[in-house]
Amino acid sequence: MVSSVDAQNRRNARQAETTAPEVPAFVPTAEGPKIEFEKTVHDYGQIVQGANGEAEFKFRNVGSDPLILSNVSASCGCTVPAWSREPIMPGDFGSITVRYNTAIVGHIGRAVTVHSNSVDNTGRVMLRLSGNVNPRAN
Repeated sequence: MVSSVDAQNRRNARQAETTAPEVPAFVPTAEGPKIEFEKTVHDYGQIVQGANGEAEFKFRNVGSDPLILSNVSASCGCTVPAWSREPIMPGDFGSITVRYNTAIVGHIGRAVTVHSNSVDNTGRVMLRLSGNVNPRAN
């Protein structure tokens, strides 16, 4: 025997299936691979010596061909980037994780250069880290 609650739940489920919004298909904005970052600056603000110095820069390939990051380099040894070596297909997302050495007290002003086969910016994008590391209280 089907209760009125069960019947209503089934009706609601069928209605949800027929009214679910369609996800739009990805449409490239450029011929060839093109990198588009969510942000190009990470501001740590005021952090304490020894704090987590990790920053993530997310990006998307908004072009029509696979995007390849050929190199990601930091302006000094206190900043270490990590990235996927696999091609990023059109419409897909990737990220670059940067770890700043927060044992160094003082102003943070570092750059990370991203080299890729992107059709804009000669395949090069500058990511920036800013903020200040304050000494740990004893």
